[in-house]
Amino acid sequence: MRIGLVVNPVAGMGGAVGLKGTDGPGIVAEARSRGAVERAGPRTCEALALLAARVPGAELIVAPGALGADWAGGLALSLQPIEMPLLTGTARDTKTAVAAMGDVDLIVFTGGDGTARDVAGTAEGTPILGIPAGVKMHSGVFAVTPRAAGALIADLLNAPDRIRWREAEIMDVDEVALRTGTISPRLYGMARTPTSGGLMQAAKGGPPPDADGAVKGAAKGIAGAMEPDILYIVGPGRSAGAVMAAAGHEPTLLGVDALLNGKVVARDATARDLHTLMDTHPVRVIVGVTGHQGFVLGRGNQQIDPDVLRRAGPDGLTIIASPEKLSSLAAPRLLVDTGDAALDAEFSGFHRVATGPGRMTMMRLSSE
Repeated sequence: MRIGLVVNPVAGMGGAVGLKGTDGPGIVAEARSRGAVERAGPRTCEALALLAARVPGAELIVAPGALGADWAGGLALSLQPIEMPLLTGTARDTKTAVAAMGDVDLIVFTGGDGTARDVAGTAEGTPILGIPAGVKMHSGVFAVTPRAAGALIADLLNAPDRIRWREAEIMDVDEVALRTGTISPRLYGMARTPTSGGLMQAAKGGPPPDADGAVKGAAKGIAGAMEPDILYIVGPGRSAGAVMAAAGHEPTLLGVDALLNGKVVARDATARDLHTLMDTHPVRVIVGVTGHQGFVLGRGNQQIDPDVLRRAGPDGLTIIASPEKLSSLAAPRLLVDTGDAALDAEFSGFHRVATGPGRMTMMRLSSE
């Protein structure tokens, strides 16, 4: 099987610094000015390291430099670099690399929904597989974690009979509108993608009907149980936002807020903001569940980074979701993708989810 690899090196840089993505003029520069670091490359390396361990010498057709080859250095892989013009630092690089790969059986890419659109629009029917590195990742062409992507590629090469193929949605949202608090997801097309076991994520779904009452009741219970002198970090989304509302505050629907002793001490916080606040206080984290996909960490809430999560620990994580949302999940489990494999393992296991006034549902958290 001929497999191509292309990386969007700036994908996901806007997440931890509160920019909701990297699409749009000047956003990458703004992310860097806020202290953002590249995450697409390291996540590519994580996937390729697992592939190299399982299939030493696996052959990949790769884009040059930061678009691919740089992230396979020192690994037991056979690389065939492609030739392409000088890099522009734009989506044109991704499209040019995909077009230059020629006749391949699968294109593996690292990025988010915008990169998925660029790859699918250029690949002309070639199957694609995403290593998740963006902020939102509503599309169904992504593996649940970089390690899952590496495992899936290894299975394609070692045990192709185990692989199923399906048509998956390419979804994206308007990031300009997103930064003003408006969610406008749109279906851009379908792409063929491999799947095996629980290694692939589903496309994100909307909120289920008639869930508001249960969520508001659960949120009231969480807010009422808040303890003094503890920093409560509240993630994005309607369910977590209901906790802010129950505490008497307007939530940042698509950002991360922080409460201390009943007062808002940060709105639309970055990871750096949270690090400063948690220096002197114990930490608790409150998050919702992404519809249909089931992610609680690592999709749209990268501001709650591994340092914050280590400080809170699994016992300091509160999850809120309606029973309808849990019953509509693509698989009966919740997902974590923190960017730290050891931390993912620490948070994996069974966890209570607040589903209504005084009601809890036990759910399994997993990184795969």
